[in-house]
Amino acid sequence: MSPVQVPICAPEESASSLLESWFELWLEAGTATLGELGRTLTRGPRTPLELTRWFELTTVRGRPEWSSPHAIVWTEPLARLRDFSPPGAAEVIPTLVLPPQAGHDSCIVDYSPGQSQMRTILAAGLERAYALDWVGASAATANATIEDYIAVVDHAVNHAGGRVNLVGDCQGGWLATVYAALHPERVNTLTIAGAPIDFHAGEPVIGEVVTRLAPGGDLAFYRALVALGGGVLKGEHMLSGFILINPLDEYTRQVDLLRHIDDDRYVARYREFEDWFKHTQDIPGAFYLWIVERLFRDNALLDGTLEVGGRAVRLGALDMPLNLLAGSGDHITPAEQVFALAGAASTPPGEIRYELASGGHLGLFMGREALADHWPPLLCAVAERSRL
Repeated sequence: MSPVQVPICAPEESASSLLESWFELWLEAGTATLGELGRTLTRGPRTPLELTRWFELTTVRGRPEWSSPHAIVWTEPLARLRDFSPPGAAEVIPTLVLPPQAGHDSCIVDYSPGQSQMRTILAAGLERAYALDWVGASAATANATIEDYIAVVDHAVNHAGGRVNLVGDCQGGWLATVYAALHPERVNTLTIAGAPIDFHAGEPVIGEVVTRLAPGGDLAFYRALVALGGGVLKGEHMLSGFILINPLDEYTRQVDLLRHIDDDRYVARYREFEDWFKHTQDIPGAFYLWIVERLFRDNALLDGTLEVGGRAVRLGALDMPLNLLAGSGDHITPAEQVFALAGAASTPPGEIRYELASGGHLGLFMGREALADHWPPLLCAVAERSRL
């Protein structure tokens, strides 16, 4: 395998990222309190109507929705397949998107008309476009396995014609990578965004959490969490975990809402994000525990010891063009975790493309900068490889 020049990423700040996040929260809280006190002295205290509206906006959530025209092709217990191909779509190799699966709705890949990964894909000329839509777990699917999810992806690939451009975001990225390693002949190109491949690289905050909650590799805490959910990982537990990892983001959103409570456009944007972020869905417990054990704890995807359905998952089997998108401000999946795929795959260096956005994790999937500046070069390269 030829040596690969991986982009250099900014070094992680050390010690405890969790402690740093909480220290930043207290500093910001003090600053915000002083700012609100200054506003009260100059303009008077908040009115009861303002406070009532703020309370309602921070507590009442609606269901998020997909924003672009499409059709639901089929529905299975674990997922739906959505077809975004317009009438008279160009004859190109289809593109299949695997959204993140972390207790939130899959519609983040079609977040709004102006912030849609699916529309960006179509605009690049990849007009035959599909997205899987993960269904929240229930008692009936609590024991779903990695093999079951690979079968869902395979069903979608077969529906699309048997060979696709595979795009995976975050958890959808490592799932896409596993599928591509097992079935390289069915993947024309592989694109991953914010997807952990080397789960131990870059001093990730989630890695720190796993180390603290599973001392010595003991997963008793995670098993108890699943048992508490009746066999599933409750989506609200995932949400709480994300908030605790970076509480400053949550605090800042709520304080900024109060500051802009009379700005209807700001309030609309706030409501749109909160409806997506805090509308949770559950994850099958068996699947979640496998992820924590084999990926987060053991890093088995990178070290070559991972097996799915009795077959070894070898990243060296990946020889298709690779597109790797990471965020320099991503505290969930540091860029080193994403770019690690370049050194493990057999893809020639000239067929590997990198993009490093300036934002954080969620911005990679729905942020204006990523969708305007970083996705198009990758997708245009995919389109060049997709003409029939």
